[in-house]
Amino acid sequence: MATLAVGDVAPDFTLPTAGGGTVSLAELRESATSGVIVYFYPAAGTPGCTTQACDFRDSLASLQGAGYAVVGISPDSEKKLTSFADAEHLSFPVAADPDKKVLEAYGAWGEKRLYGKTVVGVIRSTFVVAPDGTLTLAQYNVRATGHVAKLRRDLDLA
Repeated sequence: MATLAVGDVAPDFTLPTAGGGTVSLAELRESATSGVIVYFYPAAGTPGCTTQACDFRDSLASLQGAGYAVVGISPDSEKKLTSFADAEHLSFPVAADPDKKVLEAYGAWGEKRLYGKTVVGVIRSTFVVAPDGTLTLAQYNVRATGHVAKLRRDLDLA
């Protein structure tokens, strides 16, 4: 699995979102003065993914105030994401990547350890894409709980 690093050009994407729309990295970059936070998570509606999404939701105003846009990406279907976004009142786009092409492009799909076993799946990861399209942060194997607080510290927003 190839991973991305700070300074790499972020792979562009356009994906379907909860509620029937689409989101593209290019559009988000245009609207975000500081950058775009792209995070990958395994499955909508699971405890860890819900915690992480709600942490982003609860921090969204301050992240946007600092010039950041947020998008969450999982291999879930648009229908499942719509239920998830509605249930958790998510106020940022969550996008569907069922063919895993974007996950693979970011190195967020591959072998990982889960409960002592090696499995293939989503590697919980977070990236910050600068307005020029380069990565200013690339984190793999992040924890769902407390990740947004750590990210805020990493971005000097704490």
